Amino acid sequence: MQGSRFAFGPFVLDSGAGTLLRNDVPVAVGYRGLKLLAALVGRPGDILSKAELMDAAWPGTAVEEGNLTVQIAQLRKLLGPAGDGGEWIVTVPRVGYRFTGAIEQLGDAKRKPLPLPGKPSIAVLPFVNVSNDPEQDSFADGLTEDLITDLSRISGLFVIARNSVFAYKGKAMDVREIAGDLGVHYLLEGSARRAAGRVRINAQLVDAVNGDHLWAERFDRGLENIFAVQDEVTAKIVEALLGRLRAPPPRNRPRNMEAYDLCVRARKLMDDSPQMAQEAHLMLTRAVALDPEYAEAYRWLAMNHWMGSVHSGGPSESSRSVALKLARKAVAMDPNDAGCRWVLAYLLAYERSFADADAEFAKAFELDPNEADAWAALSDIAALAGRVEEALEHIRKAFRLNPFPSSWYYLTLGAAQYAARDYEAAVETLRRDETYRTSSRRFLAASLAQLGRLDEARAEVELFLVGNPHFTTRHWATTEPFRDAATLEHFVDGFRKAGLPD
Repeated sequence: MQGSRFAFGPFVLDSGAGTLLRNDVPVAVGYRGLKLLAALVGRPGDILSKAELMDAAWPGTAVEEGNLTVQIAQLRKLLGPAGDGGEWIVTVPRVGYRFTGAIEQLGDAKRKPLPLPGKPSIAVLPFVNVSNDPEQDSFADGLTEDLITDLSRISGLFVIARNSVFAYKGKAMDVREIAGDLGVHYLLEGSARRAAGRVRINAQLVDAVNGDHLWAERFDRGLENIFAVQDEVTAKIVEALLGRLRAPPPRNRPRNMEAYDLCVRARKLMDDSPQMAQEAHLMLTRAVALDPEYAEAYRWLAMNHWMGSVHSGGPSESSRSVALKLARKAVAMDPNDAGCRWVLAYLLAYERSFADADAEFAKAFELDPNEADAWAALSDIAALAGRVEEALEHIRKAFRLNPFPSSWYYLTLGAAQYAARDYEAAVETLRRDETYRTSSRRFLAASLAQLGRLDEARAEVELFLVGNPHFTTRHWATTEPFRDAATLEHFVDGFRKAGLPD
């Protein structure tokens, strides 16, 4: 994907790629710092209020003004003096900040195409809602996600994950460019319209390497047949790409379309705005009430409980118990769903039921080898078990299947790099894209401390504790699923060197 690029002095800022270069050498700057710098250089000479800048770096989140002050101070330190000996970023007392340097806007940099996998590879682009009702967006999104899930379960295919394809929603781009960004040979694109109890779906399979259309079809069916249409589209694609029909195990389908829509909307909230966890919880609770046999709703409700419990540095016992119960219920309802399996596996690991967790992860990959989130989750568990090389391999696989992932992938990669004692790489990763819960700061602080950069480590600890005031290293160490004493000691050592509370 592309983004705005700006040059000033020896620097080039690429806001789309999330990078800052000094004389072509990457500068380790954090996610919030990049957002602030992009806002400032995008309007050189203008005074940006503190409120504007805080909204740019922490959209939709209430944060203390001190966070902005710390980020600006770190930016100034990273940028150093301007060519005239002054500062790139000037404080306007009681108002905000202004960028003073001369800016040159550069052309968009193209992302280097990813190499194609050794088997047929496909991405399902977001289906376009062509109805006059924007409320039907969730239906089109759900159709997209279901087709991704169905195709992912075919072992002969390489399928890009949902997070990455939704990065293209609403964007008009050449299919070759998208395929290059994602590293796939084929794209499925289409449109959907739902009205008066009927659905109209147009779908076409494109060979993005040479631009050929391999297959296209239009469906006009009753709404009650929507999942049969999905099965038919999946079968047509598999036949076109693999030359044979191969039906995966049957899935647990929702019986209530309102529950289906609520689940899709809740998943999007959890991806895009984790601060809306309570609203997502209400949607998922309603979905379960409307359709008590809908396994996927239970799976996401389990994750919702889990996500809402980790702000203090580790999941609470009660939240963990509820999440585990819901995950078990989801697997019981749909044992052929890889998503339900890996969520249960992850929660079992936190219960230290490691043999059961390993078995559930194995079953998840047997059902769906393309489940990117499962590979990322397994990376986290493997790193804490002391299997560092495995952890790094798993997270690399997750990134390949999901090139534009949720931010927690970066936390997982950074933690694995820390476990491998590759502190420089961990700092670069964790400063590139910190997580929405600021959880990455503890691992960033530990990495900086191991490098002897104690002032930077202390600054990260200070910011981490703003959002996690009750965190203690001792409690965290007892809640994380460590299986290897040396790995546990290594993390604790970094935390203590950084100055995190014992």
